[in-house]
Amino acid sequence: MVRLEEFKRLLGEEIIQKREEGYDVAEIEKRFRSSMEEASFEEFCGLLAALEKCKLRPDFPYTEPSDLPTIRDERPQGPRSIDLKISDRELLNKVLGGWLGRCAGCLLGKPAEFLNKEQIKEWLTIAEAYPLKNYFPPVPNLPSNAPVWLKYRLMNPGVLLGQIKGMPRDDDIDYTILNLHMLESLGFNFSTMDIGRTWLSLLPYNMVYTAESVAYRNLVNGLLPPQTALHLNPYREWIGAQIRADTWGYVTPGRPELAAELVHRDASVSHTKNGIYGEMFVSAMISAAFATDDVEKIVKIGLSEIPKRSRLAEAVKDTVKWSKKYGEWKNVWDKINEKYGGYSPVHTINNAALVIMGLLYGDGDFEKSITTSVMGGLDTDCNGATTGSILGVILGAKNLPKKWIKPLNNRIESYIVGYNNSQISELAKRTFKLAKKSMQIK
Repeated sequence: MVRLEEFKRLLGEEIIQKREEGYDVAEIEKRFRSSMEEASFEEFCGLLAALEKCKLRPDFPYTEPSDLPTIRDERPQGPRSIDLKISDRELLNKVLGGWLGRCAGCLLGKPAEFLNKEQIKEWLTIAEAYPLKNYFPPVPNLPSNAPVWLKYRLMNPGVLLGQIKGMPRDDDIDYTILNLHMLESLGFNFSTMDIGRTWLSLLPYNMVYTAESVAYRNLVNGLLPPQTALHLNPYREWIGAQIRADTWGYVTPGRPELAAELVHRDASVSHTKNGIYGEMFVSAMISAAFATDDVEKIVKIGLSEIPKRSRLAEAVKDTVKWSKKYGEWKNVWDKINEKYGGYSPVHTINNAALVIMGLLYGDGDFEKSITTSVMGGLDTDCNGATTGSILGVILGAKNLPKKWIKPLNNRIESYIVGYNNSQISELAKRTFKLAKKSMQIK
């Protein structure tokens, strides 16, 4: 049962979501704003029903399906499989690089999650550490007039430079572990409902957020996919699926189409449209990173697995264009914020743009890539993790800078049942075995 206040909040967010999807919600929004203080539960239900009947605006220029066959019909041409000649040693090195890069990027962004670009600059300037070149620093002699938010952030233990003793628990890493477990348990022929059952068995409910939280509740209430992603879920295009992409890319080296197919089954439990595309895009890029170190080519291969007329594809192509035009990432950030800043700070589209900004300005340099993505703000731990994951696969574990990897101490904390205090190297070895299996799939 959803309480009235929660239902009111979900309805307000659903109006925003439907508008972003291109529906004409002006009349419904007007009725909602005028009645939100005294309307009954039944009246709000009537508004929700009316919202479901809204029509797409005739001027909406995007085509954004959620089913896999139509997504494939709408994608551009691309290499669905890449001839990959790689030794077992190098494959393991790249898989381990992905895990380590993901953890380092996530940990870099963790203290600054949801801070904006200017707040991040203020913190680093006070600490005399701008631009960012290492994990976020503590500030022992914090000025008395320092902002309250900074005082709060500095109280977060285990995530600041000099205090790190491993990878702390984070949902970005929980899902990487959970999807590895599921593949080991069920193989590559799992269903979307298998994803849901795995969540219910191993993932604590109080450790899931936004779209995943709603989908989890829908599963408990007996709904089945794709309704789990749709019912009272205004977060279905937010970043939650995109952060679950990495395992699928690690286990499909040189197979971007297969990576995107596995992702579609995963994402569909909680997301639709651009929420699904974000995970497909990232997993395809990771898969491609096993075959090439050309960052722009990797981005293009990622785009080849999502609809070419989607908002996400447009944002990525815009970011590529702006990155070629401007010499400073801050100018690109300005353009991203100007066009896509209206989305939630945890939306797929704006955060994916910051990842691409970091990848392109980093140009194969691990440190420059993850720090650029994170200094852009928004969902910094997610963006650092995704950027670090892709660079980790490109470079391999042996080529990752020690200053970013050594503090991890080869250890991950996790709330996934049975996986706390796991060794990163052991998880990578298990992932490597699955990657070898996938290379035999026709």
